[in-house]
Amino acid sequence: MVNTNLKLRFKPVSHSWVALHPQPKGVIQFVAGAFFGTFAPMLFYRHLLQSLFEQGYTIILLPFNFTFDHYVEAGFLMREQYEILPELVRMATVEGYDYEAYLDDKNFSWIGHSLGCKYISLLEGFTALPPEPQEREKFIRNLLAYTSNESQIETVIADINILFEELQRKIAEDQKLICTYVNREVKINSVFIKGQVSILLAPDISDTASAIRPQFLANIIDNLGWGVKPTPEETKNLIKDSGLFNIMGLVCFQSDNIAKLTCEWFTDILKKPPQKFLQTLEGGHLKPLGIQLGKYAINLFDKPLVESVQNRNKGFEDHVIQLLNELKKESK
Repeated sequence: MVNTNLKLRFKPVSHSWVALHPQPKGVIQFVAGAFFGTFAPMLFYRHLLQSLFEQGYTIILLPFNFTFDHYVEAGFLMREQYEILPELVRMATVEGYDYEAYLDDKNFSWIGHSLGCKYISLLEGFTALPPEPQEREKFIRNLLAYTSNESQIETVIADINILFEELQRKIAEDQKLICTYVNREVKINSVFIKGQVSILLAPDISDTASAIRPQFLANIIDNLGWGVKPTPEETKNLIKDSGLFNIMGLVCFQSDNIAKLTCEWFTDILKKPPQKFLQTLEGGHLKPLGIQLGKYAINLFDKPLVESVQNRNKGFEDHVIQLLNELKKESK
């Protein structure tokens, strides 16, 4: 049952912001788009986040830095999940809230917008990496063989191995902490996000030219080896080679020229998700942004600028909630 009287209040936890639900049925980890994901996502996406909170989810806003090394930022997001997990349990016990949903990582879901979707896609792709170092190196070499030189490949292999080891240590620490807090075990099904639902809103698997203008300057940066890593081609190869992305929802917008090519790649080349998990809605790339004032929803970055909350929900939030519910059923 939806509770519309709940107040969405975020508290800083680690490097992120958490809105704790008193009776959570799950956790939504939200990764916003460039700029909006760095500066006050709890304000820019307020109406969407409030709607999800009212559905019964604890909300975690995961920030990221502006950088061309998206491998590093994706790893940071994964570290944050394990940094925050025991804190969710501890905070819930202090507040007298239910914490049962936090004891199984399949109750954690991901929603991303724009560039944030790339980070989520990388985490899901990482799920396919073999646990054995030698097999993992072979997988990475095959993935990057035609797009990176030996030095770049070696760097990625070293960084991924370090990340693997850190996450495994962090999982062990989380198990001990949660046992100390509530004398319960937490079920971790994967080092990364296998089995966790994800929804991509207007995904943008961007290249260096998306962040740097003019084009010739982006070309210089790429030629020097300083450009976006992984490249769009490498990211798409990782998504394809993983064989995953089976409990993913995709939301595209009719007037969105930024995410158009990425949406078409998912639907026409990857052939995922199936039609029942695909929504094409009215609006532009920044449709997910918006705040509520009284009975009206306001979005300074998309049209209409002002609309009734009922119309706004009918055109966007209701579709996201429906997707989330259907994907949750699929994941069981």
